[in-house]
Amino acid sequence: MPFDATPYASIVESLGAHALPAYLIALPMLMLSVTGVWWLARRYAMPQLDSKLPPSAYLLVRLAFGFSVMVAGALLFAELAEQIADADAARRMGELDTLFSISVGNHLDANARQAFAAITHLADTATLTGLTLVVAALLLAFQRRWLALAYVGAVAGNALLNVALKNIFERTRPIHDTTLFQPHGWSFPSGHSSGAVVAYGMLAYVLVRTWQPIRNHAVGGLAVVLAASALAFTIGCSRIFIQVHYATDVLAGFSSGSMWLAMCIISIELTRHYQRRR
Repeated sequence: MPFDATPYASIVESLGAHALPAYLIALPMLMLSVTGVWWLARRYAMPQLDSKLPPSAYLLVRLAFGFSVMVAGALLFAELAEQIADADAARRMGELDTLFSISVGNHLDANARQAFAAITHLADTATLTGLTLVVAALLLAFQRRWLALAYVGAVAGNALLNVALKNIFERTRPIHDTTLFQPHGWSFPSGHSSGAVVAYGMLAYVLVRTWQPIRNHAVGGLAVVLAASALAFTIGCSRIFIQVHYATDVLAGFSSGSMWLAMCIISIELTRHYQRRR
């Protein structure tokens, strides 16, 4: 439903003024959440040595979790898309987005801005393309052809999806004098945010699935998942800090990327299960 931006203006401006402390608080909170989900997954979604349940039961738990992530991402994206599609709602949400972006630019330290400007390149098209080629080549070298294909398909498919979504909504990027970059193209959703979630999320999945020391060690696997989560979250936030995306663009990128990542992993898990049965 359309909302009135006026009551939230002072709150949004204050959040923008304290965006860096908010990020430093949100990051460890995210890490705690990921840690909790990881241990739940290890306990209830991964086969146990002393368990009498068949592997298919654990598969169902993994699929249920994946579908819940897909649904949550779809609902969040649908809500944001509804606001963008409605002219009146888009204007009001744009006012808050612009106010937040201006407040961030007015209060963020120049050194912090430069640091985030460097971090944002970790999800550039060239960077993710190079990462995808390296990961695919290593997987092929270790005779993991289907997993290599899945990784390439996940990253490439997300890129195509993001372009399609941008062309559907055609939201203009924020323009500020303090912007370090002047990227071209539409703004909604953030391609860097969704690309980071998919590329680094899939990399964590591949490492946990294929690298034996990590696969057999709960703490090692958790460290990989935490690193991927922190990196994707930081890259998304960097787009706000360097003022090339609105906050809602980044949120939409996180939601669409999570949805696509969950769908890709579900597909891989189902394929692995049926291959084992054959």
